[in-house]
Amino acid sequence: MKPRSKFSQVWLGLVVTLVLGACSQAAPVELNLAPASELPAFVDRSAPLVKDAYRFAIANPEILSAVPCYCGCGALGHQNNLQCYIKEFRADGAIGFETHGFG
Repeated sequence: MKPRSKFSQVWLGLVVTLVLGACSQAAPVELNLAPASELPAFVDRSAPLVKDAYRFAIANPEILSAVPCYCGCGALGHQNNLQCYIKEFRADGAIGFETHGFG
């Protein structure tokens, strides 16, 4: 069986969360995404799924930092899924992006 890509893992988790939220008596789950204007230039021509993954990472770093990677990027030094998209949040508010989640 082919291992799932990191994109499919993130989106599978989001879909499960949304489905469980819709099926429960709790309030619906609202997915927070950063504005597209915050995306790095290298993502501009990518598929909508890739853009949304980066937008999710920008808006929800606390969630992705708690999700371990399964794509083998530990060899790159990544300790969690956030590091596939974001290298750092700088003191001046700028974001250093990682290209690993792009391809």
